[in-house]
Amino acid sequence: MSETHTMSTMPYSDLSRDEMCKALSELDQALFHHEQWCEGLNQTLICSLSPDQRDTDLDAHLKCRFGQWLYGAGASQIANHPSLAEVRSLHEHVHKFARELLLSSEKQSPILLQDYERFLAALKQMKLEMLTAKHELEDAIYNIDPLTGVSSRVGMLTKLREQQALVQRKVQSCCVAMLDIDHFKVVNDTYGHSVGDGVLSNLARRMKRNMRPYDMLFRYGGEEFLICMPTTGMETCYEALERLRSCVAEEPFEIGGAPPIHVTISIGVTMLDPDGSVETTIERADKALYAAKSSGRNRVIAWDAAMV
Repeated sequence: MSETHTMSTMPYSDLSRDEMCKALSELDQALFHHEQWCEGLNQTLICSLSPDQRDTDLDAHLKCRFGQWLYGAGASQIANHPSLAEVRSLHEHVHKFARELLLSSEKQSPILLQDYERFLAALKQMKLEMLTAKHELEDAIYNIDPLTGVSSRVGMLTKLREQQALVQRKVQSCCVAMLDIDHFKVVNDTYGHSVGDGVLSNLARRMKRNMRPYDMLFRYGGEEFLICMPTTGMETCYEALERLRSCVAEEPFEIGGAPPIHVTISIGVTMLDPDGSVETTIERADKALYAAKSSGRNRVIAWDAAMV
């Protein structure tokens, strides 16, 4: 599924749960340091104290602790989030406006209300962008299945409805597929549930490696997964899913000390219906999956209206 497209990667989609938790912790710490800086700035202005020299330098935005996080390794894991570029611009403006306020205060010149309001407006907008990034990171952590590291069902319907809205507006087409591991109970019964869990987590990683950055993978339940493929017609989607099926069938999983485990997957796929409910689309993909299993497993079958 290496099709080239201009759509951007979903925020945090390339991070593991542990990486996201670490990024959230560092973001919280950076926000705390920024609040401390704001308190110190107001104290300096109100009490007519001598400003910190670093705050009056032209590159002050690089020297504060928040700036060190924002431009350093701390923010690197979430650097591609769309809010971060705006935060960098706003952060630089915040320090520019703060420098002007501090220099006026140091010269004992009156601080104009419009200058202070300009500073507050940039500060408020920067905080809003940062909180947006933080809340999306928290949502991503909450929505991740802890075993496989892919999205859980918690936010699945919301994401599918967002894609359906684009289909309805004729912005794009979209395919939805249901995937199930064939005879997975045999794996659990033969090797134990811990090995079965290993197969699930390794399968999820293999699927992610073979999907485009903006494709969405959800653990639907048990050994079932749902795949949402935006900007894709049925022919292209079918070919991509067939490659995925072949990739799983041809390469066994090696889990701990267990012998190589061969599994296959069955997949049912349908177009995301712009007129019916999202649940109807999922039901159609599920019917196609049932047809794939009934006709011998280890295959991809597309839904058609004759399926009941």
